[in-house]
Amino acid sequence: MSDKTFPRSELLDRLRLIRTDSVGPVAFDHLLGLYGSAGAALDAMPGLARKGGARTLRIPTRADAERELAAIERAGARLLARGMADYPRLLAATEGAPPLITVKGHPLLAARPTVALVGARNASAAGQRLAREIAGDLGRVGFTVVSGLARGIDGVAHQAALSTGTIAVVAGGIDIVYPPEHEALQARIAAEGLLVAEMPVGTQPQARHFPRRNRLISGLSLGVVVVEAALKSGSLITARFALEQGREVMAAPGSPLDPRARGGNDLIRQGARLIESGAEVAEILRPMAEGPLAEPESRDYRPPALTLPDEGEIAANRALVFELLSPVPVAVDELLRQAELTPPVVFTILLELELAGRLQRHAGGRVSLI
Repeated sequence: MSDKTFPRSELLDRLRLIRTDSVGPVAFDHLLGLYGSAGAALDAMPGLARKGGARTLRIPTRADAERELAAIERAGARLLARGMADYPRLLAATEGAPPLITVKGHPLLAARPTVALVGARNASAAGQRLAREIAGDLGRVGFTVVSGLARGIDGVAHQAALSTGTIAVVAGGIDIVYPPEHEALQARIAAEGLLVAEMPVGTQPQARHFPRRNRLISGLSLGVVVVEAALKSGSLITARFALEQGREVMAAPGSPLDPRARGGNDLIRQGARLIESGAEVAEILRPMAEGPLAEPESRDYRPPALTLPDEGEIAANRALVFELLSPVPVAVDELLRQAELTPPVVFTILLELELAGRLQRHAGGRVSLI
């Protein structure tokens, strides 16, 4: 498959695959690795789900996919599959990257050095001023500023970087304005910067969507800067994702008397880099911006091909793999070691359970029974 573009038919099949109940990014990759194409995976999934214990599996029809693709185009946006040239390279290299994203604007902004700037929605005047200065300074030295279009620090960061380049990751569909007061800002970013969404068009943002958005924010960035954050906040979730993805985490210190500073101060105590200016952020990230993370040798992100195991071998080992699973998350590598089975056998049995709605995947390549 070319890394430049995919045929429309392939995009439609991939859209049907990722919109299928119980199919997440990891299952998507394993299905492609086992069956070679989205079309073949779609044909195989009902049988896999039945073997995992499900009676039915709702797979979107081709007409459903056609309608979604048409809605994306009506919104002035594009659907990008992982492996296409315009799909952000840093994001593509992360574990569990979305197989498909919707973008509106200028994808080349994601090919430049990128830094995420996030923080409190109820930010103080001082915090907003610092975020504005950091975002402006980073933009002037060639960084694209990434954030989540939320109230407070996010909005200030986008505003300060509009003229130099900013990426907004939204929690709902790319055509949905949220929060409402950012309607004009979202429109300007779509025209002058880049909007990115993982959810289907028309999706109203809900609480469960925001962690997924935060994972994209960190995945698009070389590092994450936190300016004001409470101890329990979405900004700290973004920082945690950044650590899991091998990104740099930085935080601006604040007064211990201000609850909005406790999250950033706690990050610094745990080892995050203390920063007070955009120049310091640029100095920290410049080696990564000029290194291999910025320009991977290959843009081919196809899942590695797997040999489809014999059905008899799978049937003989279902009970063994199921016995090793529990509601406590366990690493797939540990399952492979204890079961002493080949990856295709274990992956297929896990797929059966996942498609049947009986398996949950966790960060760090771990799985658990539901």
